[in-house]
Amino acid sequence: MRNAETDSGVFRASLHELTTMVVYEAARSFAVEQFPITTPVAPTQGTKLANPPLIVPVLRAGLGMADSALALLPESSMGFVGLARDEHTFEPRAYMESLPADLSEQPVLVLDPMLATGGSLLHCCRLLVERGCTDVILCCVLAAPEGIERLSQSGLPLRLVTAAIDEGLNDKAYIVPGLGDAGDRQFGGMRRF
Repeated sequence: MRNAETDSGVFRASLHELTTMVVYEAARSFAVEQFPITTPVAPTQGTKLANPPLIVPVLRAGLGMADSALALLPESSMGFVGLARDEHTFEPRAYMESLPADLSEQPVLVLDPMLATGGSLLHCCRLLVERGCTDVILCCVLAAPEGIERLSQSGLPLRLVTAAIDEGLNDKAYIVPGLGDAGDRQFGGMRRF
C-alpha cells in the first residue's frame, strides 16, 4: 500500500485485507450471547454479537474499508459522515451526516484509513458522542503520533485500533512516511505531496 507505484486496484484489495484484520481486532471486545441451534446431528449453542455495532466510514477514504467491516460483522448497520480537509487550516468541514439520532445503547466502529492531525476523526467522534455514544472504536490503517495525542486529550470515550504508527506529520500535515492520500489512491486523483 505504501509503494507510490501501486495501482488503485491493488491498493483497494490491500486495504480490504488489512481492514479485515483491524476490524477483527477491534471486535474482540464485543459482548456475545448464546442462542440454541440444531445442527444436522444434534442441538447445540450458537454465538452471536449481543449488540452489533453501527459502522461509520468517514467519506470518502473510509468507503474502502466498509465492505470488509460488513463482511466480518454482517448484522451491523451503517451510518456515514462526509468530511473534507481544508488544505490551508488542515481542519475538517462536514458536508454530510447520516447517523441515527440515538446511539446511547450502541457501540460504533469508525472507519478511516488515516489518522493524521486527528481533526476529522475528532469531529466525527463528537457527532457520535453528541448522540449518546459511549463506546467509539476507531479503525485506521496508519496513525501519526500527533493525531493519537489529540484524540487521547479529547476526553471522549474512544479506543484506537491501527495497523501502524508512523513517524509523524510533514509541514502539509501528511503522515510520513505514510502512503499518500488514501482516498486518491483508491479512487483516483493523485495529489502531489
